[in-house]
Amino acid sequence: MRRLFLGIASACAFGAAAPALAQQVGEIGVDWLGNDIIVEAIKDPGIEGVTCHVSYFERGMVDRLQKGNWFEDPSDTAISCRQTGPITIHEINLSREGEEVFKQGISLIWKKQVVNRIYDKANDTLIYLAHSRQVQDGSAKMSMSTIPLYGQEVVWAKGKPQ
Repeated sequence: MRRLFLGIASACAFGAAAPALAQQVGEIGVDWLGNDIIVEAIKDPGIEGVTCHVSYFERGMVDRLQKGNWFEDPSDTAISCRQTGPITIHEINLSREGEEVFKQGISLIWKKQVVNRIYDKANDTLIYLAHSRQVQDGSAKMSMSTIPLYGQEVVWAKGKPQ
């Protein structure tokens, strides 16, 4: 429900909603208030053969009525990424900041759930960091997953960085 509401709000605010990059693969009810844990599969758009599974908490309508704060979900996120096929790395950002590979709203406007990918060249490893981003009062809640490339048959579309 939250994604539907946020998608409609985003479409109204910005003209069109971006296509979804995540596929919901699980939903676990945690209480009678309608609160759920959502599990989504996210394919890395820059790297074939890598899938991340992200879980997060989605507040139900009764919880929203009881506690107010209608337009926001908690910042808690967990992530696990794995090789799910042959790995082909297309053009990716190799800087220390890496790049954002997934983003979705967890409040009406200001708070986003984000997954960043960083390539650790020294250890030949892909690092995925899930966190929330806010305009103010940023959260220290984060989760990380890695995929070691050492010893794997990896195809670099533009050649492996030296």
